[in-house]
Amino acid sequence: MGKNSNSEMTFLEHLEELRWHLIRSAVAIFVFAIVAFIFNEIIFDKIIIFPKNPDFWTNRMLCRLGGLVNIQKLCINSKPFQLININMAGQFTIHIMVSLFAGFIIAFPYIMYEFWKFITPALYTTERRYARGTVFYTSVLFILGVLFGYYLIVPLSVHFLGSYHVSGQVINQINLKSYIATVISVCAASGAIFELPVLIYFLSKIGLITPQFLKKYRKHAIIIILTLAAIITPPDIFSQILVSLPLIVLYEISIYISKKITDKKKEE
Repeated sequence: MGKNSNSEMTFLEHLEELRWHLIRSAVAIFVFAIVAFIFNEIIFDKIIIFPKNPDFWTNRMLCRLGGLVNIQKLCINSKPFQLININMAGQFTIHIMVSLFAGFIIAFPYIMYEFWKFITPALYTTERRYARGTVFYTSVLFILGVLFGYYLIVPLSVHFLGSYHVSGQVINQINLKSYIATVISVCAASGAIFELPVLIYFLSKIGLITPQFLKKYRKHAIIIILTLAAIITPPDIFSQILVSLPLIVLYEISIYISKKITDKKKEE
């Protein structure tokens, strides 16, 4: 079937349409950012800063696991460090930055919806059918990625980086901005990595990626994942598996998706 009639708009009309999609997305981020700004005690004390404390869920579960397998090094963040601020407007600036990031996370499904509404008219009917559910799956994978980063990678990274010493004569005094930047970057990167199946889906559709290519470089991908897991986790096999296993599973799912797309293209 042919494309939607809206795809026949001029270049300037497309720009105008894109502008309004971007405006609505920005408004959604701003509204949720205001809500996050108001509830700053929850955002900071119960979410952002909480992973460095022993009472954080991941820290408690790992410590409990360490007691069962008799590996005390699994008790991470048992001695929480103090965060400091050295700039006059530092806390206010960070408050705004975190609120905007929280607004983006909460508004992400709506942002994807606006993006999808913009590109849908340019797709053929069959392409729209194949891409059905894109907003849902993209949003779910992103949120799962953020949660994976927050509950697993963040506490492990905070423990490793916060307790790392080059010398006993050097004391770690962690700047609030540095800590917040680490948490945000880890969560954002995890959310992006979890979009791998969606990326593989579209790359397979246009023929840039094949299941044979992914299988060929499977060992390389696993080595990279295990190396990253070994860097950010304590020196034990359990925490490395906790971090690396979901990413390996994600890669295997991407291979399966690519194979399904390739087989369907051959049938057509």
